[in-house]
Amino acid sequence: MVKHGIQRKIQYGILVFLGLCFLLPLLWIILASFDPNAQQGIKMPATWTLQNFKDVLGDESNLRSFGVGLILSGGQAALVVAVSVLAAYPLSRYEMRFKKSFLLSILFMTALPITAVMVPVFQMFLFFKMQNSIIATMLFLTASSLPYGIWMMKNFMDSVPIDLEESAWIDGASVWRGLRSIVAPLMLPGIATIAIFTFSGSWGNFFVPYILLQTPEKLPASVTIYQFFGSHGMVEYGRLAAFSMLYTMPSVVLYIFSQRYMSKGFSMGGATKG
Repeated sequence: MVKHGIQRKIQYGILVFLGLCFLLPLLWIILASFDPNAQQGIKMPATWTLQNFKDVLGDESNLRSFGVGLILSGGQAALVVAVSVLAAYPLSRYEMRFKKSFLLSILFMTALPITAVMVPVFQMFLFFKMQNSIIATMLFLTASSLPYGIWMMKNFMDSVPIDLEESAWIDGASVWRGLRSIVAPLMLPGIATIAIFTFSGSWGNFFVPYILLQTPEKLPASVTIYQFFGSHGMVEYGRLAAFSMLYTMPSVVLYIFSQRYMSKGFSMGGATKG
């Protein structure tokens, strides 16, 4: 009993330590964003002010970078969800000869690091003169996220009983109508999960926009955040913290609005009874 108690204390101690590792940087960001004289260390501001936020929001380039980021991330999330639903439907509902091999290929591509293909992708962008194009960058980000989106969407779609669609077909509904009116509404938790994951991954993606977009006016917030790191080790900590606070807002807001869909889960055990 004593040994079990010691093990439990060690486990809780490890969890507390890991929690502090995540909490302390967040605490610094919150305090520094309201501190006109913010430094690297965590300290209570001597004077609380919103000037850091005013400076960030008063800069037109910062607002433009947030707008570009929303276009890239929102467009990518919408395209990934739409294409994943259409691609996952036959994989979930139909029996195909090479279905298993195709699914394994998708699973392999989910583990392929994006850095491994950036050199040929950049060469392709140069060849087709697509460098510095927001739309082309969005399409590439969409393509890189589709394997995971299709794999997850197929698993979510497997949880929707096909009996519901068959009943709709008997009533004269088409396959497209069944997908749109029956399957998709029952998959809202899965769709919301994939949309949030895709948006968050794109919103925090620094490497791809940094390589494929060259004009400062077209860089998203994930790249322009480095403007606060000046030469000779000079960093504007207050503005950096304020920018970081604003930078987290889209993902937080998206999660809050989607929470009611994600929390429902799939409680369709009796959907086909009676």
